[in-house]
Amino acid sequence: MTLAPVAADPADVVELDLFLEALHRRWHYDFRSYSRASLVRRADLARQRLGCASLSELQGRILRDESVLPDVIDAMTVQVSELFRDPTYYLALRREVIPHLRTFPSLKVWVAGCADGEELYSLAILFREEGLLDRTLFYATDLNRRALARAEAGVYPIDRLPVFSQNYQRAGGAGTLADHYTAAYGRVAFDRRLRERTVFTEHNLAADQVFSEVHLVSCRNVLIYFDASLQDRALGLFAEGLARGGFLGLGSHETLRFSTHARHFAAFDEPGRIWRRTASPEDAHA
Repeated sequence: MTLAPVAADPADVVELDLFLEALHRRWHYDFRSYSRASLVRRADLARQRLGCASLSELQGRILRDESVLPDVIDAMTVQVSELFRDPTYYLALRREVIPHLRTFPSLKVWVAGCADGEELYSLAILFREEGLLDRTLFYATDLNRRALARAEAGVYPIDRLPVFSQNYQRAGGAGTLADHYTAAYGRVAFDRRLRERTVFTEHNLAADQVFSEVHLVSCRNVLIYFDASLQDRALGLFAEGLARGGFLGLGSHETLRFSTHARHFAAFDEPGRIWRRTASPEDAHA
C-alpha cells in the first residue's frame, strides 16, 4: 500500500499535532521535534497497523489503551540498518580511533539509537578483534523497547549475511564474519559473549539526560530524522557525556557543523564522519 503524501491540509496538520501531543503527554514519548515528512509517513503507518480510519481515532486508542503502545512506537521509529553499514566509518575507527582508545585502562561506549542492534554488534566485533572487548562497557540505548529486545537477542535472518559479510570485509575485518556467529534454521545468532558487557536500556534523546561519561558515542543515521532543534539537543547530550579526548561518530549524511555545540569538537576524520571532543560545555563559558 502506498503511504499518503506529506500532510498539507490544515486539518491534517492539526490532527498530527494532537496525536503527537497525546503520545507525549500520556506516555512521555516525544516525537514533536522529529522531521515532519518522516512523521507524516510513520504516523500513517501506525494508523494502518492499528486499523484506524484516522489519526484522531488512533489518538483516542493510545490515550486509553496502553496495549497498543508497542505497535505505535514500533511504527514511529526506524530500525533499518546493516552490520558495518558504511564500512568507511568502521575502517576509520579501526585505523585511527582505536589506537587512541587503547590508552585508556577501561572504556565506555554509547550506541545511541541502537535500533535492532546491528551497530552494536559491528562495534563489539571490531573491539574484540582489536583486543578491547573485555575492558569495554557498552550502553545500547533506544526509545523502542521491542527494538532493544531484538538487539539483545542478536538474531537476524540468514539472507542478510551476504551484505553483512561484504561490509565486514570492506570495514577491515581481521578474519571472517563467521567467527562471530552461528547459523541454523534460516537465522544467524551472534556470539553472546559480544554482548556480555552491554547494558541495553531505554533512552530518549528528545527527553532524557546524560547517564554516564563515555569515550565513544556512535549515533549513526538517527539525527537525520530530527529537526534542527532536536539535533542540537542530542549533540549537546553527546558533548556533555563525552570525556575530554573522546570521539563522536555520526552517519554519512549527518554533521555538527551548524550546531551550537560544534565548538566542543574538532574534526578528526571527516570522510569517516568522526569528531573529537576538545572542550567541555563548562569550558566554553570559563
